[in-house]
Amino acid sequence: MAIAFGTFMASCEKDDFCTQNPVTPRLVLRFYDINDRTQPKAVESLYVWASGKDSILVNQSLDSISIPLNSIASETVYNFSKGSTVNQFTIRYTPTQIYVSRSCGFKVNFTDVSFTSNNTWIADITPTTTTIDNQNAAHVQIFH
Repeated sequence: MAIAFGTFMASCEKDDFCTQNPVTPRLVLRFYDINDRTQPKAVESLYVWASGKDSILVNQSLDSISIPLNSIASETVYNFSKGSTVNQFTIRYTPTQIYVSRSCGFKVNFTDVSFTSNNTWIADITPTTTTIDNQNAAHVQIFH
């Protein structure tokens, strides 16, 4: 009986738990004052929604936001509304699936990231990186 139990226990696999954080990172944007480019500046009554979607992600005054990118496309378009003025903000990138582990699955990083805007109320855009592989710091500075 002890031999059978030992053989049974040896043939079992350990439970595989995801102990890593395989989160697909969001794009982090930080808003700055166009007249003093070192000072963060909140956007009053900021509304943000993905183009073609009717759900609003933000409806408040903030100096930074994080927004998801479409991991199955090479472009995501957002609309940023400040008062009655809407600015279209386009992010282009190459999504790269990364296998984390059997229990965690995959995550997606974004490389060759570039930004364009129709510059209605956004005066300037300065990328801080061309790779989005974490969400610990801003990826782009937006001046208004």
